[in-house]
Amino acid sequence: MRRPVLQAAIDAGAKCAQTDIDPDLFFRADGEPPATWQAQRAEAIRFCHGCPVRTVCEELALRDGDGNDRVDDLVRGGRSGFELVALRELQAQRLAAAISADEASDQEWTKLADLAVKLNSEARRMPTRSGGMPHQAVLLGQQNERIAELAAKLAAVRTVRRARTGWEVAA
Repeated sequence: MRRPVLQAAIDAGAKCAQTDIDPDLFFRADGEPPATWQAQRAEAIRFCHGCPVRTVCEELALRDGDGNDRVDDLVRGGRSGFELVALRELQAQRLAAAISADEASDQEWTKLADLAVKLNSEARRMPTRSGGMPHQAVLLGQQNERIAELAAKLAAVRTVRRARTGWEVAA
């Protein structure tokens, strides 16, 4: 799954987002004694293990680079910061590929959005002629060519995205 899908799943189904739990439960306070943090961390991990999107949260934490190998100061996806670091090292190759795919998808999405905005803008524009300019019909023909070109570029990007994700045929 791509990053936006992971985040949407967390936003919609995370137990911590749907209860009145204090978000500070998942983070060690500055100067907090180790014994206090250990008890708090254990409580946070127990809370996470009952969450329907725990594995999704863990995946997003890994992709975001959460955790620190020197300081255990958070719980995310039912894992301590140290555990996240260890998992990230074990899954380095897979995570690198996932992060790369996320970045490519983000660039592709930006390209799609830019083309859609340009197409909309061109379609709304009313070509006008002024002194020495071509006839209105010529201007409209040129505008239609630009619209067709933008629509073809948009369709090409969408086709590539759909083929890559298994959605060659729209439902």
